[in-house]
Amino acid sequence: MKKLFLLLSLLVGMTKISAQSLSVAQQDSAFVRENYVKYQYQISMRDGVKLFTNVYVPKDASANNKYPIVMQRTCYDVAPYGKDDYPQMLYYSRHMMREKFIFVEQDVRGRWMSEGTWTNMTPHIANKKTKTDVDEASDTYDTIDWLVKNIPNNNGRVGQYGISYPGFYTIAGALCGHPALKASSPQAPVSDFFFDDFHHNGAFTIGYGLTFPVFGVQHPKPTSESWYDDLFPKRKTQDGFDWYKTQTPLKNLGANYKDNFFWQEHVDHPNYDEFWQKRSIIPHLKNIKNAPAIMVVGGWYDAEDLYGPLTIYKNVEKNNQNIYNTIVMGPFGHGDWARERGHHMHSNVYFGDSVATFFQRNIELKFFKHFLKGAGDGKSDLPEAYLFDTGKKQWQEFKEWPAKTAQKVNFYLSNSGKLTDKITSDGYSEFVSDPNKPVPYTEDNKQLFGFTPRAYMSEDQRFAGRRTDVLTFETDILTEDVTLGGEILAKLKVATTGTDADWFVKLVDVYPGDEQNTPFTPKHITLAGYQQMVRSEIMRSRFRNSFSKPEPLVPNQITDVTFRLQDVLHTFKKGHKIMIQVQSTVFPLFDINPQKFVDNIYKADASDFIKATHKVYNSSAIEVEILK
Repeated sequence: MKKLFLLLSLLVGMTKISAQSLSVAQQDSAFVRENYVKYQYQISMRDGVKLFTNVYVPKDASANNKYPIVMQRTCYDVAPYGKDDYPQMLYYSRHMMREKFIFVEQDVRGRWMSEGTWTNMTPHIANKKTKTDVDEASDTYDTIDWLVKNIPNNNGRVGQYGISYPGFYTIAGALCGHPALKASSPQAPVSDFFFDDFHHNGAFTIGYGLTFPVFGVQHPKPTSESWYDDLFPKRKTQDGFDWYKTQTPLKNLGANYKDNFFWQEHVDHPNYDEFWQKRSIIPHLKNIKNAPAIMVVGGWYDAEDLYGPLTIYKNVEKNNQNIYNTIVMGPFGHGDWARERGHHMHSNVYFGDSVATFFQRNIELKFFKHFLKGAGDGKSDLPEAYLFDTGKKQWQEFKEWPAKTAQKVNFYLSNSGKLTDKITSDGYSEFVSDPNKPVPYTEDNKQLFGFTPRAYMSEDQRFAGRRTDVLTFETDILTEDVTLGGEILAKLKVATTGTDADWFVKLVDVYPGDEQNTPFTPKHITLAGYQQMVRSEIMRSRFRNSFSKPEPLVPNQITDVTFRLQDVLHTFKKGHKIMIQVQSTVFPLFDINPQKFVDNIYKADASDFIKATHKVYNSSAIEVEILK
């Protein structure tokens, strides 16, 4: 059970294992036992707290054959815990495993077999004055210091990696300043819970409603057994949409979590106050001392942590001089580069073969070999930005990101239903938003009870566009390829009869009516006319001017609501169309806005939810960057 949640979060669920893949797994397991020796330690931190650590050392390590250390720190678990029990893999990449490193895995404080108290997104302490001033950077420093001094036959170089929450520990660890830390790869890193994972621009991700027992309950003592299995909400229906409707207002969901400290933190801090601000790693990514080489990794279709990798890369790049800092973005969902599936799919869209293997072998392995075993001088033969064009379905290399040659263009939302290059009139489009009849975010009911939402990021949007409470704007059929590469900014001018509203904006690639299915297209899917979501994001109007000081809307008053949709690299091919969809509800991905301003949405009553008529004016624009 304890591995279930990490697998659900990172890997996409269980699949049937073919005879070939079973054989490969058996080979991996045999390789681990034949080539590595396992050691277990409780490593003391500066404040006396001991962190449980597994260390796997190559059997051929010697004074004449030293190995670098590759470390992962995690809040999930580092099972198996028995001294003689070995995992099937020591790293998700068999290319890394067979290259041979000293692999280290550590339970962070307050989790599993480690001592201490668990804190979500441990606040970083920039100026540590006493031994009790501890954070993830200090724990990383203390761990590295112990490892290089106590693990025989290491070469004095350390690399760190981690996906998702471990990605946060990786970027936090990059701030530790230890001279032995030479390479850091935060992958799908969490950076700020008000913009990643549990919120998007302050809107609560109710699709995470089943995760709170994992993150909001302290373990009673160091343990190798899960302590939260019996704390998940009891569900009497298999219909996720209906179940989440019963959890609205949010106080209904909260009734499941009366003793959950993480839920209570949400209730106590509905705005971006000091509590959330202290837990953001972003403000600390400047003037990094003894900075390791950094390779940020993410997926264009990461429903959990897209803000994190993009924002971390840009802030490190902006606020540090002479630092090796690169970014890799593939056609992946959350952590999907960690598993090779052969024919790479996201949702119903095929992106090519062996895409994860290409990353693992040609990018990641090259990065760690250069800085941990090679010259380490930054001449790694890797580009500044290694990005996958999700329209052309091929990797591209860039010297900087966003590309300086990109041209900013505005697409205006005309009430004719067209995306235009200029404002056509003073008109507007309008729709009625009914909180009791929210727009679903997916047609795939299977993912509604998943640990976190995943597949919707590239799903067909025809089901939404056919609703009267979803506005649709599209170009004419393209006569040439158009590549959007860089940032997207929604610049809406809106009005509503209520005093609050959400705005969910989607960038969509509309396929031609004669588009042929690929050999890997699911049988129930037709790509002819497919409306593939390329990018989306939500904005809660109350936060339009400040995330820390929310303001109500003035009914029927035209108001600016501006927000980013995150970056994109996607070529809309000749014969396709570019579409923008605008809606207010997207359920049960995000919680339903009452559309009446309330001080704390976690304490709203059912009577606070009202219908409202929303207007989107023709002067609204979607600003994109076009690569020529």
